[in-house]
Amino acid sequence: MQAFTATRTADTPDEIWLLQHPPLFTLGMAGKSEHLLNDIGIPVVAIDRGGQVTYHGPGQIVIYLLLDLRRRGYGIKELVRRMEQAIIDLLAEYGITAERMAGAPGVYVAGAKIGALGLRVKNGCTYHGLSLNVDMDLTPFQAINPCGYAGMAVTQISDRGAGTSVQQTGEALLASLLRQLATY
Repeated sequence: MQAFTATRTADTPDEIWLLQHPPLFTLGMAGKSEHLLNDIGIPVVAIDRGGQVTYHGPGQIVIYLLLDLRRRGYGIKELVRRMEQAIIDLLAEYGITAERMAGAPGVYVAGAKIGALGLRVKNGCTYHGLSLNVDMDLTPFQAINPCGYAGMAVTQISDRGAGTSVQQTGEALLASLLRQLATY
């Protein structure tokens, strides 16, 4: 992502990467080590996105957005709104009511975080992105203060009664995100 962004030109097409990570904690630029509560043997990787600490692992969709915001004609706050809306719209398709929480980027279901966001902007171009908990082991979240919030509850689609696979959800989230990004 960093190399792609560093070598972009005004003509470089945007890219979106859809993937899952092996178990790891990522600590953003604002990350504080006191939000890592217990060493449970999962690697901690310091990265250059905004935000605090989060967990990534199998069963969680991660989408990296390598976008030229200048070309899109909107800023980071609008991009964050569109990313959140893509998750909210997808969850509504699964019969799950989700919402934003003032002062805490991401998407929440009944007060529990289901989708996280973390971006970096360099020269008007973004990288990093979002994650959505689909059907994963949530236990590692107990070893951190998710996104820097002590005691923050975390949830996932499979615990909300939606019967969907990780692959299907990834494809559906990508489609929802592309709809949001196309409205510029």
